[in-house]
Parts: sequence; C-alpha cells; structure tokens
Amino acid sequence: MTRTATSRTVAGGLAMLLVGCATAPPPLAPPQLDAAVPAVWSARDDLGGAPDLSWWTDFDLPALNETVETALQQNYDLQAAASRLEQAAADARIAAAALLPALQVGLNGSKRRQNFIGFPIPGAEDMVLTTVSTNFGVSFDLTWEADLWGRLRSGERAALADFQSQAADLRGAQLSLAGQTVKAWFAVAEAEQQLQLAAATVDSFGTSTDQVRARFEQGLRPSLDVRLALSSLANAEALQAQRRQQSDAAVRQIEVLLGRYASGDLVGPSVLPDTPRAIPGGLPAELVSRRPDLVAAERRVAATSQRLQVARSELYPRISLTSATGTATGALADLVNGNFSVWSLVGNLVQPLFQGGRLRAGIDRAEARAAEELAIYANTALLAFSEVETALAAEQLLADREGFLETSAEQSRAAEDIADDRYRSGLGDYIAVLESQRLALQAEGDLIAARRLRLENRVDLYLALGGGFSQPRSVSGSQP
Repeated sequence: MTRTATSRTVAGGLAMLLVGCATAPPPLAPPQLDAAVPAVWSARDDLGGAPDLSWWTDFDLPALNETVETALQQNYDLQAAASRLEQAAADARIAAAALLPALQVGLNGSKRRQNFIGFPIPGAEDMVLTTVSTNFGVSFDLTWEADLWGRLRSGERAALADFQSQAADLRGAQLSLAGQTVKAWFAVAEAEQQLQLAAATVDSFGTSTDQVRARFEQGLRPSLDVRLALSSLANAEALQAQRRQQSDAAVRQIEVLLGRYASGDLVGPSVLPDTPRAIPGGLPAELVSRRPDLVAAERRVAATSQRLQVARSELYPRISLTSATGTATGALADLVNGNFSVWSLVGNLVQPLFQGGRLRAGIDRAEARAAEELAIYANTALLAFSEVETALAAEQLLADREGFLETSAEQSRAAEDIADDRYRSGLGDYIAVLESQRLALQAEGDLIAARRLRLENRVDLYLALGGGFSQPRSVSGSQP
C-alpha cells in the first residue's frame, strides 16, 4: 500500500510527541467479562498468523487495490478523522507544556503628568504646579509550578492517552473505509452481473414471445399463451430497468467513497471474483491489541484513570514560583544599563480549604466516568468476539448455500430446456415453460447474490479481526 496523507499525519503526530518526551499510561489488562472467553474460537480451532493491514489484496484484483488506496487518500470522512488526530496531538503538547517553566519578555513605557493644587506659595495662590514623569521598563518573567502530587503529569498522560485513542480511531476509520469500499466494489460487480442476467432474460423471453405469437397465428396455440408470454416479457423488462437502477446507485455510492462527485461515470467491475482461501484468525485474547476500536476503548479507560488522579490531586496544595527581572528607567537609552536593574522573586502556596464540595464532586464524577469507560471497553470486547465468531461460522454456511444454489441453477436451466422442448413438440403447455423460466431466473439471480454475500462475509471477517493475516507456511488454510 502506498503511503497516504493520513499515515503521514499519524507519523507526524507521533514524532511531535516523541520530541516532547511524553510518557503514556501503560496498557491495561483485558477487561474481565462475566461470560467466559474461550482459549480458541468456537467456530474454528486451527487459526494463527500475523496481521496484515492490506487485507484487500487477498482478492487479487489490481483495480480493487487501486480503488481502495484512492479512497484512503481522498475520502473526506477520513480527512476529518486525521484532523481530529492532529487536534489530539496539539492537546497533548499543551498538557505537556504545563510541566515546564513559562518564560515571557515584556517591554513597557509610560508618561505621566501630575497637578499639585492648593500649595501655599506666597503670591502664587492660583498657580497650579505640574510635574511630568517618563518611565520605561523591560522585564523577563518566569513562572513554574512544582508538580509535587503528579497533577500536571497525570494530565499530560491523560492527554497522550487521548491522542493514542484518536490514533486508534483513525486506524479504525481507515479499516472501516476500506471495508466499505470493497463492499461497494462487490455491489457494483453484483449489480452488473444481475443486469447482464436481466438483459439475457429479456432477449430469451423476447425470442420465446415471437415463437408463441407465430404458433398462435398458425392456429396451433391459444391466445392465452401469447398474453402469458407478453406478460413475462414485460416483467423481464421491468426487472432489467430495476437492475439498471441498482447498478447506477452502486456506482454513485463508490464515487462518494472516493471523494468524487457522484456522476455515475465510474467504470466498475462486471464480474464477482472468487472467494479467497480461508484465513487464519488468531486467538480471542489477541483482538485486544489488534482491533482499533478495542485499542481506542482501552486508551480511553487509561485517560479517565489519569484524570481521576488529576481530580484527587486538586485536594492538595499547589506550590508555584514567580520570578521577574529587568530594568526600569526614565530614559529609553538606559534600558540596557545594569545600574537600573530590578528583580522580584515570589513563592506561592495555595491549599484549598472550603470549596462547597466542588473538589469532592469532581472526584466522584471522574470515578463515574472511569467506570463508564471500563464498561464500554468490556462491551466493545464482547461485541468484537461475537463479530468474529459470527463471521467464522458464516464462512462454511455461506459456502454450503452457494453450492446448493449452483445445483439449483443447473437443474433449473435443464428443466427450462426440457419444458421448452416439450412445448415445441406439443407435449407440454406454456405454463410449464413460464414456470421453468421463472425458476431458472430466480436461481441464477440468487446464486449471484449468494456469491456477493460470501465475499462480504469475508470482508466482515477481516474487519472483525482488525485486518488480514499472512498465512504461515506451517499452517495450511482450507477453502470452505
């Protein structure tokens, strides 16, 4: 996969944080669930392998690979997610800056006139004495808070955990967008195949209608056969129009995912690919470190636990130091003269005594928020396990369904040929021909839809596992 703009954003954000020497809170243990988590997947017990982020390449379709990479570069939702990551990176740098001294320089100037009224000067009782003073100053101000109780450090770690959760959310958005794009690609392929089937059906029904009309004109068949044939032809043409509309909508959907105007001009695939060989899935516990949504949920739990430490630290005194040095003089030229230097040093200690319960309520709120995020984390993990189990179980079931539909389509086509031959020889009626045509059309359409469902389930399995997997040489995958 080519390096996208979003991946550069992630790398840039990580680099900025590494420069700041920030320390993230350590990963948490997997959540304890009331339901027992098995050591292996119940739907498959021979899985293993290393994760592969470019999972869509397993379908071996160069045009699909190019489409997914284009979506990852140009999709606006993904660009918004990347911007949120940049915001989180900036927040982390802001939180880290609170641990360092703040230094600022100031330059000021003032000019003041003062009147002295009522001074008892003989002979000048009505005179107003006036003085004018000018003052210039330059100062360097330094402020720093001693983080004795870890309040600022916990805030920095919470912000960094927020950044990591946003980075995981971005990876999740990339994974989801790739899945949507691949599914949309398959939807275009299915719609095109269904359209081709509908067009072939219209041609077949048209030929059959011409034959029935000719036999009617020869007095060999009743008018009922003609009307049934015309009705079937009209239904086939209506289905063709429906398939054309579905194909057009599928094309426009994928254009939006690619960040383009939905003009309907995109040339998509015309045939569904074969389902790739079975993929290894790893162990249930590995999902915690593999799936982006679980990583993001765990980082949010870590962030709330750090903010709980911040809330508790609010109960303790704050010690800060303020220092200022510079010069003050009435002449602008003397600003750099050391004889006019001034300085000050101030220490400050603040201990909260009475806040009306505000600080204690802040602790209660932080504890409740931490419990909320932990519950969300546990539920996310449970849903993740369920998604993998469901997709693994559906692999074989959908393969069986496709096999049955292949048999049904084959037998329906054979029945259609037999019914048509019997009708031509005068041994059967036209109702049998229409029924066999209807069953053949339905079976072939259902077969195409089943192949798409099987491909989509494979995509769902990739998404549920947090990506694809490279098959180890020692582990052989079996095609369901």
